[in-house]
Amino acid sequence: MAELNRAGAEVSERLARLVLDLLMAMAVPERFLNDWPALNATRRGTPQQLPVLAWLDELADRTSPILAPLLKEISRAAPKLEWRQTYKAEDFGPEFLNRYGWTELIGLRGPIASTKIACGILLLGPELLYPAHAHEAEEIYVCLGGAAAWMRGDEPFTSQPPGTIIHHPSWMPHAMRTSSKPLVALYVWRGGDLAAKSKIIAPS
Repeated sequence: MAELNRAGAEVSERLARLVLDLLMAMAVPERFLNDWPALNATRRGTPQQLPVLAWLDELADRTSPILAPLLKEISRAAPKLEWRQTYKAEDFGPEFLNRYGWTELIGLRGPIASTKIACGILLLGPELLYPAHAHEAEEIYVCLGGAAAWMRGDEPFTSQPPGTIIHHPSWMPHAMRTSSKPLVALYVWRGGDLAAKSKIIAPS
């Protein structure tokens, strides 16, 4: 790793360790912890910002004590991370892109390489519907801050507070909807194609 990128690598490693500590302290299924790689960044990343980051700072102090250290570190580290988007304007519209983004810490695209899991941070702005979608990988989310209603399969949208673990089995349709508050959530994927674009079930 070039010296110029070492600061970004250290940020990713520090975040990944905080994430793993949190998951181990929570009642996450053990299979989501079994295949974690050594938390050493080996890929160069290019810091990339997105409009949705404008809402990140307002979330840092609106969470529980167990989640606050990770959320504050995400806020501090955000300028050094590579924020991405899976979708394009033709999928959900241009306003969706202004309020949506994610960064991968571990996986096929993250600075910490893994072919077994993908782990990162999702950020959604307020008043946003993330329409129903599905993917081969089994997934858990942990709500870190803010608020959202979540839909799983045929279940209705249900509000979930910070600290909630939300599980999506392989190919289960799911959707998220924020209201007046944005949402920041941790995700972990396992199994399947870890870089696949989700299948859109219900476009906005």
